[in-house]
Amino acid sequence: MTFKFSVPYQDGQKEFAVEPGNAIIFVGANGGGKTRLAVQIETNLGLDAHRISAHRALNLNPDVAKIGEKKARMGLRTGNASENADLRHRAPNRWGGQKGAVRLLDDFDFLLQVLFAEQANTSLKAYNQHKPGAGQTKEEFQLTKFDLLSDIWSRLLPHRVLHISGDDILVSLPTSDLKYNASEMSDGERAIFYMIGQTLVAEPNQVLIIDEPELHVHRSIMSKLWDELEAARPDCAFIFITHDLEFAAARAARKYVIRDYEPTPRWTIDEVPADTGFDEDLATLILGSRRPILFVEGGRSSLDLPLYRCCYPEWTVVPRSSCTEVIHAVVTMRANEELTRITCCGIVDADDYSDEDKKYLSELGIETLPVSEIENLVLLPTISRAIAEADGYRDAELEKRLGELAENIFQSIDSDEKIEAVAVRYAKRRIDRMLKKVDLSKAKTIEQLEDELTERIGELNIRTLAERLKHQIHEAIRNRDLPGLLAHYDNKGLMNLAATKLKSTRLTDFESWLTRTLRNKTAPNVVNAISNYLPKIIPS
Repeated sequence: MTFKFSVPYQDGQKEFAVEPGNAIIFVGANGGGKTRLAVQIETNLGLDAHRISAHRALNLNPDVAKIGEKKARMGLRTGNASENADLRHRAPNRWGGQKGAVRLLDDFDFLLQVLFAEQANTSLKAYNQHKPGAGQTKEEFQLTKFDLLSDIWSRLLPHRVLHISGDDILVSLPTSDLKYNASEMSDGERAIFYMIGQTLVAEPNQVLIIDEPELHVHRSIMSKLWDELEAARPDCAFIFITHDLEFAAARAARKYVIRDYEPTPRWTIDEVPADTGFDEDLATLILGSRRPILFVEGGRSSLDLPLYRCCYPEWTVVPRSSCTEVIHAVVTMRANEELTRITCCGIVDADDYSDEDKKYLSELGIETLPVSEIENLVLLPTISRAIAEADGYRDAELEKRLGELAENIFQSIDSDEKIEAVAVRYAKRRIDRMLKKVDLSKAKTIEQLEDELTERIGELNIRTLAERLKHQIHEAIRNRDLPGLLAHYDNKGLMNLAATKLKSTRLTDFESWLTRTLRNKTAPNVVNAISNYLPKIIPS
């Protein structure tokens, strides 16, 4: 069978379909109408759907009153523990009338009642088949849902053992006989128990709608948990609604991004396209962003990210590891029609780009920093001054520290060996860029290929380029031109000097302070000084 549902979409309805054994993932930002979408889908599918709300209570009470299985199942599905309950009871009893998107779902008791009742009925059936005087025909032995739950639990959480009896649930360490009540489990353990139980007791051929499946569950076992549960219920379809990009990227499913929501209600939902040139989590982030995208160098743990996020608050900043990755990301995004509803730009380190290179990059939508690497921004006189002033230095002491910092920077590179190392790094970058631009598509023979490559390599005079860079560095040192030096000299070790002279602290403490300052904007003059040196980019 195929489960079909529709969602109000712009001027009509957007149709969706999912088969048993398959999944759909909707990704959206906070305030993007995710929970209301879950309500819409549940309402559309009727009793074919069982929704687990993001607002869910996890009070595990093994002492819950034991009731009949049918009543417990109807309590779990509709909120009304009556054998005569039906779809009419779900909205008022389970969801409190029109509060389905905001009401706290408190159905753990019903879940436990189903599990205990099913265990009792399954055990009684097995007893009746094997007791003295029973007939010769015996059905295949059937495991209880508690058995299946314990089996999955043991693979996910081998450091905790469940002990389930006819009326109680206890927990212990694998190496200990000491047991404690399941109600004392951690939030994460109770969440895992709850999700396993909900999945196992769901009616056959259901659509399970899981709002924020990542709640309380550690990332290390998130994918494994849902691998287990999807495998345990191949008769069911799964719909996950989440804001977690990593979770979405890790699942095999059709993926959609909630781009917009209006309370009428109406959604704007786009499918994540394949073959965009980006991995799935980045494509999903781009589609789901409500702001233009700014690609920058660096990683998630580097100084680059808080600096750019602080100085470009109107942009979604996406770190790419290198200048090559930034260029690729901007070009790729602008080439994809599915993604071009959102503006994108890039910023790269100066890396001794020529004026011609900078003009070419600017035409692509990529601007360059005024320094060879972003850490050098901190060493520029105006920014160093703002940092020192934020630490309370004034007048003569301030000038003394700034002078010592500048002098220490110049002295740190006063050897030909260090300048040679900078020239070598510069030459390697130029060679790498040149090789990336070599077009050998017209070569039809090995000889032509060899001649074309030799000719292009010959156009690059490495020694001339290196000598020109060395001259620029020597000139900057001789003239005590600190901005000129920082435009060409790449050495992350210079940050140690800034830490010592501007904050009298270690590098790690200085970087932590700077990161906090940028994130919290506790030193506006520092933020303004940095912003004044960064390229001016206006979202279009």
